[in-house]
Amino acid sequence: MSDEIKTDAVIIGAGPCGLFAIFELGLLDIKCHVIDILDRAGGQCAELYPEKPIYDIPALPIVTGAELTGRLMEQAKPFHPQYHFNQMVTELVKHGDNDFELKTDGGLVFRSKIVVIAAGGGSFQPKKPPIPGIDAYEGTSVFYSIKKMEAFRGRDILIVGGGDSALDWVNNLTPIAGSMTLLHRRDEFRAAPDSVNKMRELVAQGKMQLKLGQVTGLTGEGGNLQSVQVKGNDGAAYEIKANTLLPFFGLTMKLGPVANWGLNLDQNVIPVDTEKFETSTPGIFAIGDINHYPGKLKLILSGFHEAALLAQQAFRYINPGERLLFQYTTSSSSLQKKLGVN
Repeated sequence: MSDEIKTDAVIIGAGPCGLFAIFELGLLDIKCHVIDILDRAGGQCAELYPEKPIYDIPALPIVTGAELTGRLMEQAKPFHPQYHFNQMVTELVKHGDNDFELKTDGGLVFRSKIVVIAAGGGSFQPKKPPIPGIDAYEGTSVFYSIKKMEAFRGRDILIVGGGDSALDWVNNLTPIAGSMTLLHRRDEFRAAPDSVNKMRELVAQGKMQLKLGQVTGLTGEGGNLQSVQVKGNDGAAYEIKANTLLPFFGLTMKLGPVANWGLNLDQNVIPVDTEKFETSTPGIFAIGDINHYPGKLKLILSGFHEAALLAQQAFRYINPGERLLFQYTTSSSSLQKKLGVN
């Protein structure tokens, strides 16, 4: 287990609402660490529709999920947030007033004064392929996410899928893999065109293989994969030598460990007040799609408003007895200095 990481605030979820919370907390000198189960920031809007236009963000008549994520990260950059991707918070314990301990499935331990849950509809969980016996290989030969690339150096890798995650990891892992094969149902991909072009160039250079078909079975012993059975698009059955299988079949939303944190859940959402968007546990806040209150609208812009108000209460917890001076970024020289604009 890692040494404790001490911070003012831990934000669970790096979607738009979590990213804007960094900014609002940062204006009040509250330092943040951000944890997300995905391998990048952006949450649902970046993972599920990165190129789909969004039309209801104030002052941005049209913006994609990927563009919005980039702008929010740039806005938060002056406050130096620390991001921890490919991590799921598995435990949340309150030890006292303004004292929370959080643990992740990656072995990280945080000690924080406040917690912000900005987990959307819950955590993204990988969709498991319907392959007989796959459970026996999970964690040793079959992986649904990648936390450390070096763990795959020299491995004979089969990646299954046709989206951004599959193509990104094909391109990133091929240089260090012993061998690389990409398997997809058809010779058309849902990934960014640049990623597809890079993959095809690797194939042309003989650095990897592209196969069309579907996995039908696995061969190995003691959780160690040896080969994968495939049915090709022409109906022919064959084997691909592989000791590592990376299936990227998309993601599904699950509430996950949040359900066990004693937050007075109601139909898989967390009730909060509308003054500070605090849960039933003082010091734990919930913003975005994960929360509920009378009149709640599941809109990104609503989450931005919620982030601004939670920051005011967070300041009072972190700086008890200190006067909170409300300032505008347009006129406050101290805020502008924090933002690096004067």
